[in-house]
Amino acid sequence: MSDRSLRGMRLGAQSMETEAGVEPAPRQRVEYRCEDGEQVFVTFSSEAEIPPTWISKTGKEATLVNGEKPVDSNEKPVRTHWDMLLERRSVEELEQILKDRLDKLRAARGEKVDA
Repeated sequence: MSDRSLRGMRLGAQSMETEAGVEPAPRQRVEYRCEDGEQVFVTFSSEAEIPPTWISKTGKEATLVNGEKPVDSNEKPVRTHWDMLLERRSVEELEQILKDRLDKLRAARGEKVDA
């Protein structure tokens, strides 16, 4: 066998199979539209469940054209740390705690404490 028999071939980089007789899966093209009129086209499998909303490449939310409007979920809003803190203490209490802690820190550093 000659050393030149595999010359120019990228082994593993390309498939040696042909695409003859191969049919792609059936697809459907779905249109979404943003509130500002931007159109978004997405290709799905014909068997896929189509979502009522889609996020476009620009980050805007688009709704399905000729589809049902998405139903707002009745989820509870996310509680932040600040919300949970305000359930336990009032703003006045928090300001007093902050002042006391700053006074204690300044006293430990040897700084003058304002009365």
